[in-house]
Amino acid sequence: MATPKVCGIETEYGIIFKGGDVNPITASSIIVNAYSLGNSELVGWDYIDEHPGNDARGYSLDDYLFPEFETQLVNTVLTNGARYYVDHAHPEVSTPECRNALEAVLFDRAGEEIVRRSMQVANEGLPPESEIVLYKNNSDGKGNSYGCHENYLVSRQTPFAQIAKQISTHFVSRQIFCGAGKVGAEHRGLIRNNSNANLFQISQRADFFEEEIGLETTLKRPIVNTRDEPHCDPIKYRRLHVIAGDANMSEVATFLKVGTTSIVLSMIEDDAFPAHLVIKDPVHAVRQVSQDPTLNAVVEMVDGRLLTAVQIQFEIIEAATNYATRFGLDSVDAQIGNDVLLRWQNVVGGLQSDPSTVANVVDWVAKKRIVEGFAQRHGLQASDPRLKAIDLQYHDMRIEKCLALRAGLDVLCLPQDVMWSMVHPPSSTRAYFRGSVLQRWPSDVVAANWDSVVFDIPNQGLKRIPMPEPLRGTRELVGDLLKSSQNPADLIAKLGDDF
Repeated sequence: MATPKVCGIETEYGIIFKGGDVNPITASSIIVNAYSLGNSELVGWDYIDEHPGNDARGYSLDDYLFPEFETQLVNTVLTNGARYYVDHAHPEVSTPECRNALEAVLFDRAGEEIVRRSMQVANEGLPPESEIVLYKNNSDGKGNSYGCHENYLVSRQTPFAQIAKQISTHFVSRQIFCGAGKVGAEHRGLIRNNSNANLFQISQRADFFEEEIGLETTLKRPIVNTRDEPHCDPIKYRRLHVIAGDANMSEVATFLKVGTTSIVLSMIEDDAFPAHLVIKDPVHAVRQVSQDPTLNAVVEMVDGRLLTAVQIQFEIIEAATNYATRFGLDSVDAQIGNDVLLRWQNVVGGLQSDPSTVANVVDWVAKKRIVEGFAQRHGLQASDPRLKAIDLQYHDMRIEKCLALRAGLDVLCLPQDVMWSMVHPPSSTRAYFRGSVLQRWPSDVVAANWDSVVFDIPNQGLKRIPMPEPLRGTRELVGDLLKSSQNPADLIAKLGDDF
């Protein structure tokens, strides 16, 4: 049976410093530090288990790559179990480990509010003429892209080659319901030839993929990333690190992005994904799909058929429905999985019949309606730079400026739940243990990361608590233990060798 799909989202935010000559790295540091100002006891990140050069194809490039992280930049662990740090030139929020797609949406939303709070505090400390503005998007419009990455727990027993071959079909075609939309093009060929350079695209990221499979995340980006850094027991698990997605403003789009991918990965693990449903040239196909918002573009399959992305998705949905009947959806949380299936069918059906009917769910449809309405009201040509400004404003994290908040998008998360999740961890994964000990004993925790917490125990020194199992350390398993422990030394004594 498929491995439980523990999942998470990493979002790099676009950043602009207005009213001063401040580079993005410094501005990003100001933002993350601003959140720390109100949380003086935030704990630093432990880099001991970071190996971004490990490749699922059986080798490591750690000794040959530039560092993936810069240890001198602010990098904190939050009490909700998330990681908040400066990633190169962007502030990034990595959600805690979540047990299902709905939890991932909730903690992604909590990340948005953490960023908004950071922006507010940072700007209060700047001169009146200066301002830092953050955007939840994936492109600066000048040829630079930054990611919204997903992570999924998969079995080490499933050959990576099988995962890569089959999951790419979903990654190429799922953008029709989880693409964020983009005015213009940044692919070198389109710009050089001035061909469709002002088109409206489905995906913000599609222009930037150059390989089908590879290790890189910033250059020669692959549709399927081979990073083999499980952050858990490496004998039992892989972590599929997904870079082929957009940052969504729509909560339902995020839900479907994570939920459908979780189901497809479970299908692959159980040999239930249609073996013939493989795209012949995924790199070419991902751009074909993105560049045709009419959804009529056809891509060639390895069996010779020419299918639209909608047709591909319907075939995956049919296989997923059969899979749910045969195997169940416990791997993705059965109740959540059934909701994903229903919404998945409805949104693809809506896209097939009339995309405007899913403008309350699909970011690119909502954005396209806003852009076209603005252009018609003001008599603008497709090349008018104001349309790109409207595109950017859709992702503006300032509540009073954000167009996505005025687009009529459906929501899944209650405001009070989002506020709670800014501070408290999910109860369903090991993030509960991490977040809980940070809440109770922040001054006793030296560092933490995804799979361990390090305490400084009086008269005992440093004690590392390993957490190789993502589904241990939950409230059900350790909640009473944490409540009964007077201090970290007491906790460690009670844990013994069993944790």
